[in-house]
Amino acid sequence: MTFEEAIATQPAWIFWWLNALFFGAYVLPFSLLIWRSTRLAGFLTVVASFASGFAINAMYDSMGLVRLLGLPHVLLWTPLVIYLIVQVRKPEIPTLPRWIMMTVIGLILVSLAFDYVDLLRYVLGNRTPLTERA
Repeated sequence: MTFEEAIATQPAWIFWWLNALFFGAYVLPFSLLIWRSTRLAGFLTVVASFASGFAINAMYDSMGLVRLLGLPHVLLWTPLVIYLIVQVRKPEIPTLPRWIMMTVIGLILVSLAFDYVDLLRYVLGNRTPLTERA
């Protein structure tokens, strides 16, 4: 079973959430490349998001759909969010990219809330796969 097929076995809200997250953490940051003052933030967000996506897919291939899959987000997005918060507070950031960054931060923070809970549950012993591997 592919990662996408495994996600399809989950409740519908997860599918919709992952689409919103994909837009906010993978697509929207590309718009930050337009402004000189936000290019680094956009670049770092895109790189961290694609790196975590790659790592999650690799982990899925070896472990299946388990709660530990949020680990790449925790490791890569936690420092990214801190960096983005510092950037969004800078007065030289124009209004539109500031709103874009705040949207990205918000979506990533919601994802990190799920990821931290799942990671904690995994560490505390809940290692049951969320779906059976075919």
